[in-house]
Amino acid sequence: MNTFIESNKGKHFTLSDRISIEAGIEKGWSFKKIADELGKSPSSVSREVRRHLIFSLHYYDDFFFYRAKHSHDTSLELRSSSRSGINLSPEELDQLDRLVSPLIKKGQPLSHIFLSHMEDIPCCQRTLYSYVDKQYLSVINLDLPRKVRYKKRKKKQLDTPVPGYRKNRTYRDLLDFLASSPDSSIVELDVVEGAGGKSGPVLLTLFFRNCSLMLLFLLPGDRRKYVQDVFDLLLSELGPQTYSQLFPIILTDNGSSFLDPSLFEMPHRQDVLTKVFYCDPMSFWQKGCLEKNHEFIRYILPKGTSFDSLTEQKVNLMMNHINSTARASLNSCTPFQLALLLLDAKLMSLMDLRSVPADQIHLKPDLIK
Repeated sequence: MNTFIESNKGKHFTLSDRISIEAGIEKGWSFKKIADELGKSPSSVSREVRRHLIFSLHYYDDFFFYRAKHSHDTSLELRSSSRSGINLSPEELDQLDRLVSPLIKKGQPLSHIFLSHMEDIPCCQRTLYSYVDKQYLSVINLDLPRKVRYKKRKKKQLDTPVPGYRKNRTYRDLLDFLASSPDSSIVELDVVEGAGGKSGPVLLTLFFRNCSLMLLFLLPGDRRKYVQDVFDLLLSELGPQTYSQLFPIILTDNGSSFLDPSLFEMPHRQDVLTKVFYCDPMSFWQKGCLEKNHEFIRYILPKGTSFDSLTEQKVNLMMNHINSTARASLNSCTPFQLALLLLDAKLMSLMDLRSVPADQIHLKPDLIK
């Protein structure tokens, strides 16, 4: 690699860089090939494209695209606005309060409110947090969704591990695989427990890293046979080809119900359809995207809540509200919007995934009462 390419790493994307990215995408190039041309890392190019997606539902054949000029102008504007402050008149502050406070009281994250009403909010997101903190609005910090505190789980082995289940499936093996296949999509897998622990009803969660969509499945308990039922269903309904496309890589922890790789790789005990890898022990950060996304579940089902009264209908409602919450990491899009573009429609139909209007998002326990 030449000196120019080496020196270009770690710098902001220029307009010329972004024009090259747009041209590469139109040619069907992979992020790795584009990155090699620019002297950037594939992950940097991927983040650049995801941050500046142009999303439109008006044209079915072109509602997801990247434009260099739009991306460059947006980046310059964000860089400039982050250095400046905005003073509001009493009338503007009152108008802001009437917009924001009722939505906060519904349990909506401030980030979602900001991203859904950027044109109506005359300040940056950080300033908005400051207004709440300084009690300039009619809500206070206690009204905001609270961060979930993670604590070490007490492990209770319910299913016996398959001997050698981690062979060639460690987190190090995953990194080696991604080094040769950097564009591979990863689906993170975990379980969220209720007050009954592993023996009571639990939620099986699947998180698609490429669009932040989270699927929820209500299980009678944290047992391998129930996990197997879910993946048998997915394979039967989606078919081998779609299953393999949606779940090329599955990353999970060492929970007892996951310690048989064939549950995921060969649900019908025939061809290998996916690759499964396991996090290192006590390394929840290795699937941190899903762990972070569990906070949305805890807004609605706080720690210590019994899952005994949950139904599939309630879980589906909760799933749709979570996936309709806008994310700054997705350039103000929602996971649902990106899933329409990146995931197979069969999955959307199977899970009955539906968009919830921005101002109707409700992330508090009374959503499912």
